[in-house]
Amino acid sequence: MKLNAKELVKLLLTKEAQTQKELVEILNKKTDKKYTQGGLSRKLSQGTITYNEVSNIIEVLGYDIELVKKNKL
Repeated sequence: MKLNAKELVKLLLTKEAQTQKELVEILNKKTDKKYTQGGLSRKLSQGTITYNEVSNIIEVLGYDIELVKKNKL
């Protein structure tokens, strides 16, 4: 399954039963960057969110990024 950043964040928020507002509050506490709910939503919708920002989101939600090599046939 291939997801874009917006779909991935929404999926993780649903799994963790958290809202985007709660995510913004957590990010603001755990990072040196100040997020707003509107700003984060805009970045996700426009596809302008950076890998580092997505990585931070994944980390604060308690997940790791794992790269798995595809088998070439």
